Amino acid sequence: MSNPENAQEAMLGNEPAAEPVAESAAEQHTDTLPSIEEQFRALELKAAEHYDAWLRAKAEGENIRRRAQDDISKAHKFAVEKFAGELLAVKDSLEAALAVPEQTVDSFKSGVELTLKQLAAAFEKNALNEVSPAGEKFDPHKHQAIGMVDSEQEANTVVTVLQKGYMIADRVLRPALVMVAKGK
Repeated sequence: MSNPENAQEAMLGNEPAAEPVAESAAEQHTDTLPSIEEQFRALELKAAEHYDAWLRAKAEGENIRRRAQDDISKAHKFAVEKFAGELLAVKDSLEAALAVPEQTVDSFKSGVELTLKQLAAAFEKNALNEVSPAGEKFDPHKHQAIGMVDSEQEANTVVTVLQKGYMIADRVLRPALVMVAKGK
């Protein structure tokens, strides 16, 4: 039925007049929905925004990784800076001792003792500790056995320390060179 027919029927008092109202409401409802092209464009814009955000996040991640690598590189390069600063005082003391024109054995000895104290203080400040294991049980993680000797001590006990070992914190820098007891 066309609209003029519906209008005539409505005048006559027939009920089909309600149909045009329903059709016009449906037409209005379809007019408010975006077309498929518009929906597609909107989705493309959202996808582009998400892609841009992803690229920015990826670039930021790369920048963070690169900065962290630079920080690690600098930390490795300058890790000994504090310790080297402590050793400069020791070097200055040694140079001053050699610069004295007339030295006595006693003055030279006292100068070397003071320099050794400076060096020991620098080691202590930087957690560099001596390992002098005389009388201790042999520990292959901290000691290097050069040989075994007959001794009254228990087997695998350090009898003689040929060269002191050193540790930085809990890590062995240089193992102590030792002679170990064979046992009875």
